[in-house]
Amino acid sequence: MERYIGVGVAIIVTRGNQVLLLKRLNVHGAGSWSTPGGHLDFGETPEECAIREAREETGLDIANIAFKAITNDVFETENKHYISIWMEGEYQSGEAVLAAPYESSEIGWFDWDKLPQPLFLPFQNLLNGNRYPKTE
Repeated sequence: MERYIGVGVAIIVTRGNQVLLLKRLNVHGAGSWSTPGGHLDFGETPEECAIREAREETGLDIANIAFKAITNDVFETENKHYISIWMEGEYQSGEAVLAAPYESSEIGWFDWDKLPQPLFLPFQNLLNGNRYPKTE
């Protein structure tokens, strides 16, 4: 199996004390929960990618987008290695829907202390502090 290295952008969309998560389907990490996100397109900024992916996957418009962290995510069994750029933004408008049902089977707003399981490896790495910059 050929090894693959890619750059992904994930967007943490918050509304109050909740975060928007999708259950992955038909993509690597299927069955796990993560934020909206995807591959960085040629010539695209991380901010542009975050806005695009949020809209494509959830139908939502987001605002106040800012850089959060980078994770180094190796999927051993799939021979995939991603550098994930984590952005964060606030819910602005729209109703959260499964706008890409071929990539996600469920969507929902979750309290940070009641996240569904299992979590997608990059999201778990971020939450565990396996990220750059390192946090205390």
